[in-house]
Amino acid sequence: MISFIGGTGPEGKGLALRFAIAGERVFIGSRDAERGIAAAADVQELLPAGLPKDSISGGSNEEAAALGDAQLGDAAFIVVPYAAHKDTLKALAASLKGKIVVDVVVPLAFKKGRASTTLVEAGSAAEEAAQLLPDSKVVSAFHNISATDLMVPDRSLDCDVIVCSDDDSAKTRIMSLAEIVLGVRAVNGGGLANSRYVEDLTALLLNINRTYKAHSSIRITGI
Repeated sequence: MISFIGGTGPEGKGLALRFAIAGERVFIGSRDAERGIAAAADVQELLPAGLPKDSISGGSNEEAAALGDAQLGDAAFIVVPYAAHKDTLKALAASLKGKIVVDVVVPLAFKKGRASTTLVEAGSAAEEAAQLLPDSKVVSAFHNISATDLMVPDRSLDCDVIVCSDDDSAKTRIMSLAEIVLGVRAVNGGGLANSRYVEDLTALLLNINRTYKAHSSIRITGI
């Protein structure tokens, strides 16, 4: 089971869609359980013919956090806006204890249409998550992937996903999970401290997208 906390936006729904296509069971959570259920229904409609719609369900963030078993490689994805990051994790810390938590959050700000990252005292959103969830296995990943492209079921993404964590087993699991998405290669980004650089790349890509009217992503060469 792969669960999404705050997963009703394009990134959460897009990742849920791709994982469901690859055979994973997914759950989309929201502060409002009805919104989570509605988001799951939206994703079900995008599934290619023949795939089971009951592999996708939805409800509240509390339900999403309670699901899964870390021993089986299940993971909870944090996909909330940064403004809700700290309060959401504090509220769900007990339910996320012992689990793999994948932080996809980027602390973005916008001024006159231009994106930038905001200062995080911990260094990055992922490092903040690790401080708030000391009993969870925090991984950062999927920051630089196009949410728009994720929502097109048969589109190959042809990009790299950089995965950072201080827990090697959790990092290996999420790297394997990333590579079940069509066209994705996982890259070991080292420890969680490196997440700050990956998060910053998101703002750069958004500004490139604005200039070129595109859905850019990244590819690491030479490895």
